[in-house]
Amino acid sequence: MSDPARSASFFDTLRRIGKLAAPYFRSEEKWKARVMLAVIVVLNLLAVYMLVLNNQWFGRFYDALQNKDQAVFWREIGVFCWIAAGFIVIAILKFYLTQLLQMRWRAWMTRNYLGRWMADHTFYRLELARYATGGDAPTPDNPDQRIQEDMQMFTDYTMTLSMGLLNAVVTLVSFVGILWVESGTASFTLGGHAFTVPGSMVWVALIYCAVGTTITHLIGRPLIGLNFQQQRYEADFRHHLVRVREYSEAIALDRGEKVEHGQLDLRFGAVLKNYLQLIKAQKNLVAFTASFGQASVIFAFIVQAPRFFSGAIQLGQLMQVNSAFGRVQDSLSWFVDNYDRVAVWRATSDRLTTFDAAMRAHADASPALSREIGATDGLRATELDVALPDGTLLMQHTALALDPGDTVLLQGPSGSGKSTLFRTFAGIWPFARGKVALPEEAMFIPQRPYVPDGRLRDALAYPRPAAEYDDAQLKAALDDALLPALADRLDDTDTWSQKLSGGEQQRLAIARVLLRKPRWLFADEATSALDTAAEETLYRRLSADVKAAGGAMVSIAHRASVGAFHDKRWTLVPSTEGAAARYTVTST
Repeated sequence: MSDPARSASFFDTLRRIGKLAAPYFRSEEKWKARVMLAVIVVLNLLAVYMLVLNNQWFGRFYDALQNKDQAVFWREIGVFCWIAAGFIVIAILKFYLTQLLQMRWRAWMTRNYLGRWMADHTFYRLELARYATGGDAPTPDNPDQRIQEDMQMFTDYTMTLSMGLLNAVVTLVSFVGILWVESGTASFTLGGHAFTVPGSMVWVALIYCAVGTTITHLIGRPLIGLNFQQQRYEADFRHHLVRVREYSEAIALDRGEKVEHGQLDLRFGAVLKNYLQLIKAQKNLVAFTASFGQASVIFAFIVQAPRFFSGAIQLGQLMQVNSAFGRVQDSLSWFVDNYDRVAVWRATSDRLTTFDAAMRAHADASPALSREIGATDGLRATELDVALPDGTLLMQHTALALDPGDTVLLQGPSGSGKSTLFRTFAGIWPFARGKVALPEEAMFIPQRPYVPDGRLRDALAYPRPAAEYDDAQLKAALDDALLPALADRLDDTDTWSQKLSGGEQQRLAIARVLLRKPRWLFADEATSALDTAAEETLYRRLSADVKAAGGAMVSIAHRASVGAFHDKRWTLVPSTEGAAARYTVTST
Protein backbone atom coordinates (compact mmCIF):
# COMPACT_ATOMS: atom_id res chain seq x y z
CA MET A 1 0.00 0.00 0.00
CA SER A 2 1.37 3.38 -0.92
CA ASP A 3 2.04 5.68 1.99
CA PRO A 4 1.32 9.36 1.36
CA ALA A 5 3.28 10.25 4.47
CA ARG A 6 6.39 8.86 2.81
CA SER A 7 5.78 9.87 -0.80
CA ALA A 8 4.76 13.52 -0.36
CA SER A 9 7.39 16.19 0.26
CA PHE A 10 7.16 18.21 3.44
CA PHE A 11 6.37 21.40 1.56
CA ASP A 12 3.68 19.62 -0.44
CA THR A 13 2.22 18.47 2.86
CA LEU A 14 2.22 22.07 4.12
CA ARG A 15 0.35 23.12 0.98
CA ARG A 16 -2.25 20.42 1.53
CA ILE A 17 -2.57 21.34 5.19
CA GLY A 18 -3.29 24.88 4.08
CA LYS A 19 -6.09 23.57 1.86
CA LEU A 20 -7.52 21.67 4.83
CA ALA A 21 -7.36 24.66 7.16
CA ALA A 22 -8.47 27.45 4.79
CA PRO A 23 -12.18 26.54 4.42
CA TYR A 24 -12.95 27.28 8.08
CA PHE A 25 -11.46 30.76 7.86
CA ARG A 26 -13.58 31.40 4.75
CA SER A 27 -16.75 29.89 6.21
CA GLU A 28 -19.81 31.53 7.74
CA GLU A 29 -17.78 31.73 10.98
CA LYS A 30 -14.85 33.45 9.27
CA TRP A 31 -15.03 36.78 11.12
CA LYS A 32 -15.18 35.22 14.58
CA ALA A 33 -12.39 32.83 13.60
CA ARG A 34 -10.20 35.56 12.12
CA VAL A 35 -10.68 37.91 15.07
CA MET A 36 -9.88 35.16 17.57
CA LEU A 37 -6.82 34.14 15.58
CA ALA A 38 -5.64 37.76 15.38
CA VAL A 39 -6.04 38.19 19.16
CA ILE A 40 -4.10 34.96 19.76
CA VAL A 41 -1.31 36.20 17.49
CA VAL A 42 -1.20 39.52 19.39
CA LEU A 43 -1.07 37.67 22.71
CA ASN A 44 1.82 35.57 21.42
CA LEU A 45 3.66 38.75 20.41
CA LEU A 46 3.00 40.25 23.85
CA ALA A 47 4.34 37.07 25.45
CA VAL A 48 7.57 37.46 23.49
CA TYR A 49 7.75 41.13 24.53
CA MET A 50 7.46 40.03 28.17
CA LEU A 51 10.42 37.70 27.58
CA VAL A 52 12.45 40.64 26.24
CA LEU A 53 11.59 42.65 29.38
CA ASN A 54 12.56 39.64 31.47
CA ASN A 55 15.94 39.42 29.69
CA GLN A 56 16.65 43.07 30.41
CA TRP A 57 15.62 42.49 34.00
CA PHE A 58 18.20 39.69 34.27
CA GLY A 59 21.02 42.14 33.50
CA ARG A 60 19.93 44.69 36.11
CA PHE A 61 19.13 42.12 38.78
CA TYR A 62 22.38 40.16 38.62
CA ASP A 63 24.41 43.37 38.45
CA ALA A 64 22.65 44.43 41.67
CA LEU A 65 23.63 41.11 43.26
CA GLN A 66 27.24 41.43 42.16
CA ASN A 67 27.39 45.04 43.42
CA LYS A 68 25.49 44.14 46.62
CA ASP A 69 23.12 47.05 45.88
CA GLN A 70 20.16 46.29 48.17
CA ALA A 71 17.98 49.18 46.97
CA VAL A 72 18.22 48.14 43.32
CA PHE A 73 17.72 44.49 44.33
CA TRP A 74 14.34 45.19 45.99
CA ARG A 75 13.27 47.55 43.22
CA GLU A 76 13.95 44.85 40.62
CA ILE A 77 12.01 42.31 42.69
CA GLY A 78 9.00 44.61 42.35
CA VAL A 79 9.60 45.00 38.61
CA PHE A 80 9.75 41.22 38.30
CA CYS A 81 6.37 40.89 40.02
CA TRP A 82 4.79 43.19 37.41
CA ILE A 83 6.46 41.29 34.55
CA ALA A 84 5.37 37.95 36.03
CA ALA A 85 1.79 39.17 36.54
CA GLY A 86 1.60 40.37 32.94
CA PHE A 87 3.02 37.08 31.68
CA ILE A 88 0.48 35.09 33.72
CA VAL A 89 -2.49 37.11 32.42
CA ILE A 90 -1.26 36.76 28.84
CA ALA A 91 -0.70 33.00 29.29
CA ILE A 92 -4.23 32.47 30.66
CA LEU A 93 -5.91 34.49 27.90
CA LYS A 94 -3.79 32.81 25.22
CA PHE A 95 -4.63 29.33 26.53
CA TYR A 96 -8.35 30.03 26.78
CA LEU A 97 -8.72 31.64 23.35
CA THR A 98 -6.53 29.00 21.67
CA GLN A 99 -8.60 26.17 23.14
CA LEU A 100 -11.86 27.95 22.27
CA LEU A 101 -10.78 28.55 18.66
CA GLN A 102 -9.57 24.96 18.39
CA MET A 103 -12.92 23.68 19.69
CA ARG A 104 -14.93 25.85 17.31
CA TRP A 105 -12.69 24.87 14.41
CA ARG A 106 -13.01 21.18 15.19
CA ALA A 107 -16.80 21.51 15.52
CA TRP A 108 -17.06 23.21 12.13
CA MET A 109 -14.77 20.70 10.41
CA THR A 110 -16.61 17.76 11.97
CA ARG A 111 -20.01 19.06 10.86
CA ASN A 112 -18.61 19.82 7.39
CA TYR A 113 -17.02 16.39 6.93
CA LEU A 114 -20.01 14.57 8.40
CA GLY A 115 -22.32 16.43 6.04
CA ARG A 116 -20.20 15.54 3.01
CA TRP A 117 -19.65 11.95 4.16
CA MET A 118 -23.36 11.35 4.69
CA ALA A 119 -24.48 13.19 1.53
CA ASP A 120 -25.38 11.32 -1.65
CA HIS A 121 -24.53 7.94 -0.08
CA THR A 122 -20.83 8.85 0.04
CA PHE A 123 -20.28 6.79 3.22
CA TYR A 124 -21.62 3.71 1.43
CA ARG A 125 -19.86 4.25 -1.89
CA LEU A 126 -16.46 4.86 -0.30
CA GLU A 127 -16.73 1.46 1.38
CA LEU A 128 -17.63 -0.10 -1.96
CA ALA A 129 -14.60 1.60 -3.51
CA ARG A 130 -12.37 0.10 -0.80
CA TYR A 131 -13.83 -3.31 -1.57
CA ALA A 132 -13.19 -2.79 -5.27
CA THR A 133 -9.52 -1.91 -4.67
CA GLY A 134 -8.92 -4.49 -1.97
CA GLY A 135 -8.52 -1.81 0.69
CA ASP A 136 -5.64 -0.15 -1.15
CA ALA A 137 -5.05 3.59 -1.59
CA PRO A 138 -6.40 6.06 -2.55
CA THR A 139 -9.62 4.96 -0.85
CA PRO A 140 -9.56 6.03 2.83
CA ASP A 141 -9.65 3.49 5.63
CA ASN A 142 -11.63 3.95 8.85
CA PRO A 143 -13.47 7.20 8.09
CA ASP A 144 -14.96 7.11 11.60
CA GLN A 145 -11.48 7.41 13.08
CA ARG A 146 -10.58 10.22 10.70
CA ILE A 147 -13.64 12.25 11.63
CA GLN A 148 -13.39 11.64 15.37
CA GLU A 149 -9.70 11.36 16.24
CA ASP A 150 -7.75 12.78 13.31
CA MET A 151 -9.85 15.94 13.19
CA GLN A 152 -9.25 16.61 16.88
CA MET A 153 -5.51 16.03 16.47
CA PHE A 154 -5.35 18.15 13.31
CA THR A 155 -6.93 21.23 14.89
CA ASP A 156 -4.91 20.77 18.09
CA TYR A 157 -1.55 20.33 16.39
CA THR A 158 -2.19 22.98 13.74
CA MET A 159 -2.94 25.59 16.41
CA THR A 160 -0.18 24.67 18.86
CA LEU A 161 2.55 24.07 16.28
CA SER A 162 1.74 27.12 14.14
CA MET A 163 1.61 29.40 17.18
CA GLY A 164 4.77 27.76 18.49
CA LEU A 165 6.52 28.43 15.19
CA LEU A 166 5.28 32.04 15.23
CA ASN A 167 6.65 32.42 18.76
CA ALA A 168 9.97 30.95 17.66
CA VAL A 169 10.30 33.35 14.73
CA VAL A 170 9.31 36.44 16.74
CA THR A 171 11.54 35.41 19.65
CA LEU A 172 14.45 34.91 17.26
CA VAL A 173 13.94 38.37 15.74
CA SER A 174 13.58 39.96 19.19
CA PHE A 175 16.59 38.35 20.87
CA VAL A 176 19.09 38.05 18.04
CA GLY A 177 19.78 41.80 18.29
CA ILE A 178 20.27 41.59 22.04
CA LEU A 179 22.61 38.62 21.63
CA TRP A 180 24.51 40.40 18.85
CA VAL A 181 25.20 43.47 21.01
CA GLU A 182 25.80 41.77 24.37
CA SER A 183 28.00 38.89 23.18
CA GLY A 184 30.63 41.24 21.74
CA THR A 185 33.27 40.24 19.22
CA ALA A 186 35.42 37.13 19.03
CA SER A 187 39.01 37.33 17.80
CA PHE A 188 41.08 34.37 16.64
CA THR A 189 44.03 33.56 14.42
CA LEU A 190 43.82 31.04 11.58
CA GLY A 191 46.64 30.31 9.17
CA GLY A 192 48.61 33.29 10.36
CA HIS A 193 45.70 35.65 9.77
CA ALA A 194 43.77 37.44 12.52
CA PHE A 195 39.97 37.41 12.34
CA THR A 196 37.39 39.36 14.31
CA VAL A 197 33.78 38.14 14.32
CA PRO A 198 31.09 40.56 15.59
CA GLY A 199 28.06 39.15 17.39
CA SER A 200 29.96 35.94 18.00
CA MET A 201 27.24 34.16 19.96
CA VAL A 202 24.71 34.66 17.14
CA TRP A 203 26.95 32.70 14.77
CA VAL A 204 27.62 30.09 17.44
CA ALA A 205 23.87 29.67 17.95
CA LEU A 206 23.25 29.38 14.20
CA ILE A 207 25.93 26.70 13.75
CA TYR A 208 24.85 24.86 16.90
CA CYS A 209 21.19 24.71 15.86
CA ALA A 210 21.87 23.98 12.18
CA VAL A 211 23.87 20.91 13.17
CA GLY A 212 21.18 19.87 15.67
CA THR A 213 18.32 20.31 13.19
CA THR A 214 20.08 18.29 10.48
CA ILE A 215 20.86 15.41 12.84
CA THR A 216 17.31 15.50 14.24
CA HIS A 217 15.77 15.24 10.78
CA LEU A 218 18.00 12.31 9.85
CA ILE A 219 17.19 10.49 13.11
CA GLY A 220 13.47 11.33 13.22
CA ARG A 221 12.46 10.91 9.56
CA PRO A 222 11.11 7.35 10.06
CA LEU A 223 8.60 8.72 12.60
CA ILE A 224 6.44 10.22 9.84
CA GLY A 225 5.57 6.93 8.19
CA LEU A 226 5.41 5.04 11.50
CA ASN A 227 2.88 7.50 12.95
CA PHE A 228 0.76 7.24 9.79
CA GLN A 229 0.68 3.45 10.05
CA GLN A 230 0.14 3.49 13.82
CA GLN A 231 -3.09 5.46 13.46
CA ARG A 232 -4.27 3.02 10.79
CA TYR A 233 -3.47 -0.11 12.82
CA GLU A 234 -5.12 1.35 15.94
CA ALA A 235 -8.27 2.13 13.94
CA ASP A 236 -8.36 -1.36 12.38
CA PHE A 237 -8.07 -2.95 15.83
CA ARG A 238 -10.83 -0.74 17.26
CA HIS A 239 -13.06 -1.42 14.23
CA HIS A 240 -12.82 -5.19 14.70
CA LEU A 241 -13.61 -4.85 18.41
CA VAL A 242 -16.80 -3.00 17.46
CA ARG A 243 -17.72 -5.73 14.96
CA VAL A 244 -17.30 -8.42 17.62
CA ARG A 245 -19.65 -6.48 19.88
CA GLU A 246 -22.22 -5.99 17.09
CA TYR A 247 -22.17 -9.64 16.02
CA SER A 248 -21.72 -11.09 19.51
CA GLU A 249 -24.71 -13.43 19.27
CA ALA A 250 -23.76 -14.85 15.87
CA ILE A 251 -20.16 -15.36 16.99
CA ALA A 252 -21.30 -17.07 20.21
CA LEU A 253 -23.69 -19.37 18.34
CA ASP A 254 -20.97 -20.32 15.87
CA ARG A 255 -18.47 -20.86 18.70
CA GLY A 256 -16.27 -18.41 16.86
CA GLU A 257 -14.52 -17.01 19.92
CA LYS A 258 -11.15 -18.57 19.04
CA VAL A 259 -11.27 -17.27 15.48
CA GLU A 260 -12.22 -13.76 16.56
CA HIS A 261 -9.67 -13.85 19.35
CA GLY A 262 -7.08 -14.81 16.78
CA GLN A 263 -8.17 -11.99 14.47
CA LEU A 264 -8.03 -9.49 17.33
CA ASP A 265 -4.60 -10.80 18.34
CA LEU A 266 -3.45 -10.43 14.74
CA ARG A 267 -4.60 -6.82 14.55
CA PHE A 268 -3.27 -5.99 18.00
CA GLY A 269 -0.01 -7.65 17.05
CA ALA A 270 0.27 -5.22 14.13
CA VAL A 271 -0.39 -2.36 16.58
CA LEU A 272 2.35 -3.56 18.92
CA LYS A 273 4.85 -4.33 16.18
CA ASN A 274 4.52 -0.88 14.65
CA TYR A 275 4.45 0.74 18.09
CA LEU A 276 7.70 -1.01 19.01
CA GLN A 277 9.32 0.41 15.89
CA LEU A 278 7.87 3.80 16.83
CA ILE A 279 9.34 3.53 20.35
CA LYS A 280 12.77 2.66 18.97
CA ALA A 281 12.70 5.59 16.56
CA GLN A 282 11.47 7.93 19.32
CA LYS A 283 14.15 6.59 21.69
CA ASN A 284 16.88 7.61 19.27
CA LEU A 285 15.29 11.01 18.77
CA VAL A 286 14.82 11.58 22.52
CA ALA A 287 18.43 10.55 23.19
CA PHE A 288 19.71 13.19 20.80
CA THR A 289 17.27 16.00 21.65
CA ALA A 290 17.80 15.51 25.40
CA SER A 291 21.57 15.64 24.94
CA PHE A 292 21.22 18.64 22.66
CA GLY A 293 19.01 20.46 25.18
CA GLN A 294 21.22 19.73 28.18
CA ALA A 295 24.35 20.84 26.35
CA SER A 296 22.69 24.16 25.50
CA VAL A 297 22.21 24.94 29.22
CA ILE A 298 25.94 25.48 29.81
CA PHE A 299 27.10 26.12 26.26
CA ALA A 300 26.84 29.92 26.44
CA PHE A 301 28.56 29.99 29.86
CA ILE A 302 31.50 28.00 28.49
CA VAL A 303 31.90 30.26 25.45
CA GLN A 304 31.56 33.51 27.44
CA ALA A 305 33.53 32.38 30.50
CA PRO A 306 36.89 33.85 29.28
CA ARG A 307 35.30 37.31 28.88
CA PHE A 308 33.74 37.14 32.33
CA PHE A 309 36.86 35.97 34.17
CA SER A 310 38.96 38.56 32.34
CA GLY A 311 36.66 41.27 33.69
CA ALA A 312 35.42 42.30 30.24
CA ILE A 313 31.77 41.76 31.27
CA GLN A 314 29.83 41.83 34.54
CA LEU A 315 27.79 38.96 35.98
CA GLY A 316 24.57 40.65 34.85
CA GLN A 317 25.78 40.85 31.26
CA LEU A 318 26.88 37.21 31.40
CA MET A 319 23.41 36.16 32.57
CA GLN A 320 21.78 38.38 29.95
CA VAL A 321 23.91 36.79 27.20
CA ASN A 322 23.06 33.33 28.50
CA SER A 323 19.35 34.17 28.61
CA ALA A 324 19.40 35.66 25.09
CA PHE A 325 21.40 32.71 23.76
CA GLY A 326 18.86 30.37 25.33
CA ARG A 327 15.99 32.20 23.63
CA VAL A 328 17.74 32.30 20.25
CA GLN A 329 18.77 28.67 20.59
CA ASP A 330 15.23 27.66 21.57
CA SER A 331 13.85 29.50 18.55
CA LEU A 332 16.32 27.95 16.14
CA SER A 333 15.78 24.55 17.77
CA TRP A 334 11.99 24.65 17.40
CA PHE A 335 12.17 21.95 14.73
CA VAL A 336 14.44 19.82 16.95
CA ASP A 337 12.17 20.12 19.98
CA ASN A 338 8.94 19.47 18.06
CA TYR A 339 10.04 16.92 15.48
CA ASP A 340 8.01 14.05 16.96
CA ARG A 341 4.89 16.24 17.16
CA VAL A 342 5.45 17.47 13.61
CA ALA A 343 5.64 13.82 12.49
CA VAL A 344 2.28 13.04 14.14
CA TRP A 345 0.78 16.25 12.72
CA ARG A 346 1.96 15.41 9.22
CA ALA A 347 0.64 11.84 9.39
CA THR A 348 -2.73 13.06 10.70
CA SER A 349 -2.92 15.75 8.02
CA ASP A 350 -2.10 13.23 5.29
CA ARG A 351 -4.90 10.96 6.48
CA LEU A 352 -7.42 13.81 6.44
CA THR A 353 -6.15 14.96 3.05
CA THR A 354 -6.72 11.54 1.46
CA PHE A 355 -10.18 11.38 3.06
CA ASP A 356 -11.02 14.86 1.78
CA ALA A 357 -9.71 14.03 -1.69
CA ALA A 358 -11.77 10.82 -1.84
CA MET A 359 -14.97 12.68 -0.91
CA ARG A 360 -14.21 15.43 -3.45
CA ALA A 361 -13.57 12.86 -6.16
CA HIS A 362 -16.89 11.21 -5.35
CA ALA A 363 -18.74 14.55 -5.37
CA ASP A 364 -17.13 15.60 -8.67
CA ALA A 365 -17.71 12.27 -10.44
CA SER A 366 -20.44 12.31 -13.06
CA PRO A 367 -22.99 9.56 -12.33
CA ALA A 368 -23.13 6.92 -15.03
CA LEU A 369 -26.72 6.10 -14.07
CA SER A 370 -29.42 8.60 -14.98
CA ARG A 371 -32.14 8.39 -12.33
CA GLU A 372 -35.40 10.33 -12.34
CA ILE A 373 -37.91 10.42 -9.48
CA GLY A 374 -41.58 11.20 -10.08
CA ALA A 375 -41.23 11.56 -13.85
CA THR A 376 -43.56 8.59 -14.43
CA ASP A 377 -46.14 6.64 -12.47
CA GLY A 378 -44.20 3.43 -12.81
CA LEU A 379 -40.71 2.00 -12.99
CA ARG A 380 -38.83 2.21 -16.29
CA ALA A 381 -35.28 0.90 -16.70
CA THR A 382 -33.61 1.16 -20.11
CA GLU A 383 -30.14 0.32 -21.41
CA LEU A 384 -29.28 -0.80 -17.88
CA ASP A 385 -25.79 -2.21 -17.27
CA VAL A 386 -25.03 -3.50 -13.76
CA ALA A 387 -21.54 -4.58 -12.68
CA LEU A 388 -19.74 -5.71 -9.55
CA PRO A 389 -17.13 -3.45 -7.87
CA ASP A 390 -14.35 -5.44 -9.56
CA GLY A 391 -15.84 -4.64 -12.99
CA THR A 392 -17.53 -7.99 -13.65
CA LEU A 393 -20.66 -7.30 -15.72
CA LEU A 394 -23.76 -8.95 -14.23
CA MET A 395 -26.33 -7.75 -16.76
CA GLN A 396 -26.19 -5.64 -19.92
CA HIS A 397 -28.67 -3.56 -21.96
CA THR A 398 -31.46 -4.60 -19.61
CA ALA A 399 -34.95 -3.12 -20.04
CA LEU A 400 -37.58 -3.50 -17.31
CA ALA A 401 -41.02 -1.97 -16.74
CA LEU A 402 -43.34 -1.93 -13.74
CA ASP A 403 -46.84 -0.43 -13.76
CA PRO A 404 -49.35 0.35 -10.99
CA GLY A 405 -51.05 -2.81 -9.80
CA ASP A 406 -48.12 -5.08 -10.70
CA THR A 407 -46.67 -7.49 -8.18
CA VAL A 408 -43.39 -8.97 -9.38
CA LEU A 409 -41.20 -11.71 -7.89
CA LEU A 410 -37.50 -11.33 -8.77
CA GLN A 411 -35.75 -14.71 -8.87
CA GLY A 412 -32.35 -16.07 -9.82
CA PRO A 413 -29.38 -18.03 -8.52
CA SER A 414 -27.61 -16.81 -5.39
CA GLY A 415 -25.06 -14.17 -6.30
CA SER A 416 -26.70 -13.36 -9.60
CA GLY A 417 -27.27 -9.72 -8.68
CA LYS A 418 -30.88 -9.57 -7.46
CA SER A 419 -30.05 -7.34 -4.48
CA THR A 420 -27.63 -5.36 -6.65
CA LEU A 421 -30.48 -4.63 -9.08
CA PHE A 422 -32.52 -3.29 -6.16
CA ARG A 423 -29.59 -1.09 -5.11
CA THR A 424 -29.46 0.22 -8.67
CA PHE A 425 -33.17 1.10 -8.57
CA ALA A 426 -32.57 2.84 -5.24
CA GLY A 427 -29.73 4.88 -6.77
CA ILE A 428 -27.02 3.79 -4.32
CA TRP A 429 -25.09 1.41 -6.59
CA PRO A 430 -22.28 3.32 -8.33
CA PHE A 431 -21.28 0.52 -10.72
CA ALA A 432 -24.32 0.83 -12.96
CA ARG A 433 -25.13 2.85 -16.05
CA GLY A 434 -28.24 3.49 -18.07
CA LYS A 435 -31.57 5.13 -17.21
CA VAL A 436 -33.98 4.46 -14.35
CA ALA A 437 -37.27 6.31 -13.81
CA LEU A 438 -38.93 5.62 -10.47
CA PRO A 439 -42.18 6.98 -9.02
CA GLU A 440 -42.28 8.88 -5.76
CA GLU A 441 -43.21 7.19 -2.49
CA ALA A 442 -40.98 4.15 -3.10
CA MET A 443 -39.65 2.24 -0.11
CA PHE A 444 -36.94 -0.43 0.02
CA ILE A 445 -36.73 -3.13 2.70
CA PRO A 446 -33.33 -4.90 3.03
CA GLN A 447 -33.00 -8.45 4.27
CA ARG A 448 -31.17 -7.21 7.34
CA PRO A 449 -32.78 -3.91 8.38
CA TYR A 450 -30.99 -1.26 10.40
CA VAL A 451 -32.40 -0.95 13.92
CA PRO A 452 -30.95 2.03 15.82
CA ASP A 453 -30.39 1.95 19.56
CA GLY A 454 -32.52 4.21 21.74
CA ARG A 455 -36.27 4.47 22.19
CA LEU A 456 -38.39 1.85 20.45
CA ARG A 457 -40.66 4.51 18.95
CA ASP A 458 -37.64 6.08 17.23
CA ALA A 459 -36.53 2.70 15.88
CA LEU A 460 -40.04 2.06 14.58
CA ALA A 461 -40.45 5.45 12.88
CA TYR A 462 -36.87 5.46 11.46
CA PRO A 463 -35.78 7.35 9.43
CA ARG A 464 -38.63 9.79 10.08
CA PRO A 465 -39.11 11.57 13.42
CA ALA A 466 -41.28 9.60 15.81
CA ALA A 467 -43.26 12.79 16.52
CA GLU A 468 -44.92 12.42 13.09
CA TYR A 469 -46.99 9.54 14.47
CA ASP A 470 -49.18 9.22 17.53
CA ASP A 471 -49.07 6.26 19.89
CA ALA A 472 -52.18 4.70 18.37
CA GLN A 473 -50.56 4.59 14.91
CA LEU A 474 -47.31 3.17 16.26
CA LYS A 475 -49.07 0.47 18.29
CA ALA A 476 -51.34 -0.44 15.36
CA ALA A 477 -48.29 -0.89 13.11
CA LEU A 478 -46.65 -3.18 15.67
CA ASP A 479 -49.85 -5.23 16.06
CA ASP A 480 -50.26 -5.55 12.28
CA ALA A 481 -46.60 -6.64 11.97
CA LEU A 482 -47.19 -9.42 14.53
CA LEU A 483 -45.25 -7.64 17.30
CA PRO A 484 -48.02 -7.01 19.87
CA ALA A 485 -45.65 -7.68 22.79
CA LEU A 486 -43.72 -4.51 21.91
CA ALA A 487 -46.75 -2.24 21.73
CA ASP A 488 -46.40 -1.16 25.37
CA ARG A 489 -42.64 -0.58 25.16
CA LEU A 490 -42.56 2.44 22.87
CA ASP A 491 -40.59 4.55 25.33
CA ASP A 492 -38.20 1.79 26.41
CA THR A 493 -34.55 2.54 25.57
CA ASP A 494 -32.41 -0.44 24.58
CA THR A 495 -29.93 -1.89 22.10
CA TRP A 496 -32.72 -3.25 19.92
CA SER A 497 -30.38 -4.65 17.26
CA GLN A 498 -29.10 -7.08 19.89
CA LYS A 499 -32.28 -7.63 21.90
CA LEU A 500 -34.57 -8.42 18.97
CA SER A 501 -34.22 -11.66 17.02
CA GLY A 502 -33.67 -11.64 13.27
CA GLY A 503 -37.35 -12.35 12.68
CA GLU A 504 -38.42 -9.60 15.06
CA GLN A 505 -36.13 -7.13 13.32
CA GLN A 506 -37.65 -8.04 9.96
CA ARG A 507 -41.17 -7.63 11.39
CA LEU A 508 -40.13 -4.24 12.79
CA ALA A 509 -39.03 -3.21 9.29
CA ILE A 510 -42.40 -4.35 7.93
CA ALA A 511 -44.10 -2.35 10.70
CA ARG A 512 -42.34 0.73 9.29
CA VAL A 513 -43.87 -0.04 5.88
CA LEU A 514 -47.32 -0.46 7.40
CA LEU A 515 -46.81 2.83 9.24
CA ARG A 516 -45.65 4.84 6.21
CA LYS A 517 -47.92 3.11 3.65
CA PRO A 518 -45.74 3.64 0.53
CA ARG A 519 -47.30 3.15 -2.92
CA TRP A 520 -44.24 1.35 -4.27
CA LEU A 521 -42.46 -1.35 -2.32
CA PHE A 522 -39.22 -3.24 -3.00
CA ALA A 523 -38.66 -6.10 -0.52
CA ASP A 524 -35.31 -7.92 -0.55
CA GLU A 525 -35.96 -11.24 1.25
CA ALA A 526 -37.73 -9.15 3.87
CA THR A 527 -39.40 -12.20 5.45
CA SER A 528 -36.60 -14.77 5.15
CA ALA A 529 -36.33 -15.14 8.95
CA LEU A 530 -40.08 -15.66 9.47
CA ASP A 531 -42.10 -18.85 9.60
CA THR A 532 -44.39 -19.61 6.67
CA ALA A 533 -47.61 -18.62 8.45
CA ALA A 534 -46.23 -15.23 9.56
CA GLU A 535 -44.75 -14.64 6.13
CA GLU A 536 -48.08 -15.29 4.39
CA THR A 537 -49.96 -13.06 6.83
CA LEU A 538 -47.59 -10.14 6.37
CA TYR A 539 -47.33 -10.50 2.58
CA ARG A 540 -51.12 -10.52 2.36
CA ARG A 541 -51.23 -7.22 4.26
CA LEU A 542 -48.39 -5.65 2.27
CA SER A 543 -49.92 -6.68 -1.07
CA ALA A 544 -53.34 -5.36 -0.07
CA ASP A 545 -51.93 -2.01 1.10
CA VAL A 546 -49.87 -1.49 -2.06
CA LYS A 547 -52.76 -2.32 -4.40
CA ALA A 548 -55.16 -0.15 -2.39
CA ALA A 549 -52.71 2.76 -2.80
CA GLY A 550 -52.54 2.21 -6.57
CA GLY A 551 -48.88 1.19 -6.50
CA ALA A 552 -46.82 -1.93 -7.13
CA MET A 553 -44.52 -4.36 -5.31
CA VAL A 554 -41.33 -6.20 -6.28
CA SER A 555 -39.96 -8.92 -4.01
CA ILE A 556 -36.86 -11.05 -3.84
CA ALA A 557 -37.61 -14.39 -2.20
CA HIS A 558 -36.62 -18.02 -2.49
CA ARG A 559 -39.70 -19.60 -0.92
CA ALA A 560 -42.37 -20.81 -3.34
CA SER A 561 -45.09 -19.65 -0.94
CA VAL A 562 -44.18 -16.00 -1.55
CA GLY A 563 -44.87 -16.46 -5.25
CA ALA A 564 -48.60 -16.74 -4.54
CA PHE A 565 -48.68 -13.00 -3.78
CA HIS A 566 -47.07 -11.96 -7.09
CA ASP A 567 -48.55 -11.93 -10.59
CA LYS A 568 -45.33 -11.62 -12.61
CA ARG A 569 -41.78 -12.96 -12.61
CA TRP A 570 -38.42 -11.37 -13.40
CA THR A 571 -35.85 -14.15 -13.66
CA LEU A 572 -32.06 -13.80 -13.89
CA VAL A 573 -30.98 -16.52 -16.31
CA PRO A 574 -27.28 -17.44 -16.72
CA SER A 575 -26.01 -16.27 -20.10
CA THR A 576 -24.38 -18.54 -22.65
CA GLU A 577 -20.63 -18.98 -22.46
CA GLY A 578 -18.72 -16.09 -23.97
CA ALA A 579 -21.47 -13.53 -23.40
CA ALA A 580 -20.44 -10.07 -22.17
CA ALA A 581 -22.67 -10.28 -19.08
CA ARG A 582 -23.23 -13.19 -16.72
CA TYR A 583 -27.04 -13.01 -16.64
CA THR A 584 -30.03 -12.02 -18.74
CA VAL A 585 -33.32 -10.83 -17.22
CA THR A 586 -36.47 -12.48 -18.57
CA SER A 587 -39.98 -11.26 -17.80
CA THR A 588 -42.99 -13.59 -17.59
